[in-house]
Amino acid sequence: MTASPLVRRTALALLAVVIGVAIGGCAELERQGQIFTAPLPPTRPAGPRTDNRSTVQHKELVAQFGGEYEAPGAEHYLDGILAKLASASDTPGQPTYKVTILNTPVVNAFALPSGNLYVTRGLLALAGDASEAAAVMAHEIAHVSLRHSALRAEREREAAVISQAAAVIQNRQKGDEVRSSQRLSVASFSRAQELDADAAGVRVIARAGFDPYGASRFLTALGRSTDLRAALYGKKKSLDFDITSTHPSTPDRITKAVAAAREIGAPGIGVADRSGYLEAIKGVAFGDDPMEGYVRDRKFTHPRLRFAFTAPEGFLLENSNEAVFGVREADNEALRLDSVRLPSDENLEAYVGSGWVDGLLPSSVRKMDINGLPAVIAVARAGEWNFRLAVIRSGEFLYRLIFAARKLSDEADALFMESIRSFRRLGPDETTDARPLRIAVAVAAQGDTIETMAARMVVPNRPVEHFMLLNGLSAGDALTAGEHYKIVTE
Repeated sequence: MTASPLVRRTALALLAVVIGVAIGGCAELERQGQIFTAPLPPTRPAGPRTDNRSTVQHKELVAQFGGEYEAPGAEHYLDGILAKLASASDTPGQPTYKVTILNTPVVNAFALPSGNLYVTRGLLALAGDASEAAAVMAHEIAHVSLRHSALRAEREREAAVISQAAAVIQNRQKGDEVRSSQRLSVASFSRAQELDADAAGVRVIARAGFDPYGASRFLTALGRSTDLRAALYGKKKSLDFDITSTHPSTPDRITKAVAAAREIGAPGIGVADRSGYLEAIKGVAFGDDPMEGYVRDRKFTHPRLRFAFTAPEGFLLENSNEAVFGVREADNEALRLDSVRLPSDENLEAYVGSGWVDGLLPSSVRKMDINGLPAVIAVARAGEWNFRLAVIRSGEFLYRLIFAARKLSDEADALFMESIRSFRRLGPDETTDARPLRIAVAVAAQGDTIETMAARMVVPNRPVEHFMLLNGLSAGDALTAGEHYKIVTE
């Protein structure tokens, strides 16, 4: 969570943000991606570069995705894959690509015509072997070599011109129909681009000697990752996009990726190099960067801003660039924690009543002390929803903690207040002990099961599901004694 001011929100808009937790995905591989609403400063500045990664464009782009993550072993391994892809490329004259690993758990990858190729450490954790990583990178390079960005921009400009003309020369209803038709044309064109990049990527990785089925395996993992996040935050299934979506659904892409691989050969061909890949990513950070705040069970800790708080029993927490979100799985309850800067002489009560949130009950506003920090608490209501608010001053920031519930019962209110009172400043020793979770590799012993291996995982929630996701397993699958599996440890 960054300390950036947020625009004024109504209570209903706040509710939508609290409950509508973002679903993760890959920017080009899948539209179901987290949107970074504010840039983060690089947390691990890169050293001097002699290649095109020293450009302003590169620096600005890296800053938007959490900074560059330094993992020399993983970067060297991925650059080795790129060298093989270059020798098998459909366009031999394309630039020599170099990998930059981005410091974010969001699953994402993209390439630029300059020769910069970016993958997130979240993607490295999700990919299961070298062929899956190769498929992602080949897909992104295909977007560049096929000039998809330029073609998409041109088609969108044409769509804008046609829709504007339709609005002028035809009646409003007809104009809406033409605009809708043109949007479908743009969306169809974009879906075709994605499928073209998938097919091109499959061909290239196969010519480079990799398993062509790596693309479909990674897309399967991506869909499962999206579904797991959806399940964690109360969605019945992953978010579906309508016909105007610019990307096809993951199942459709999996089917076509498998078909493209079958044109090359039956399963079992090509190199996957799972062991080499796992060795390369061993030790890479997993999940939140602890200096930007991290979740452990129901507790959220932010070492850089030096505070911690604990959510009520049953809440699942998610840290994002904008705020900390939480939902209770079985109940209509949610929470949000964010921060804003405020002059030290600003009155807290005046701030709470300034229109920051609609539906405020003025009679509910009262001052209190929370672990030595000045605070104001209040209640707001909007329709059938009730909000318990707390604004806490700590240093130069105001921390805004909001609980939403359909029915704010005495029991729920007591739990919310207990959580509000858990907010506290961290001591010096606590801020120096922030350690990220990391990818480790464990060897399955005779008799090990998914459950026994998952018991070694250190993740905020659902270790069994995360273990299966990271290792491409399904419930009931048997582990192979002596095989290497990804786990998450401190």
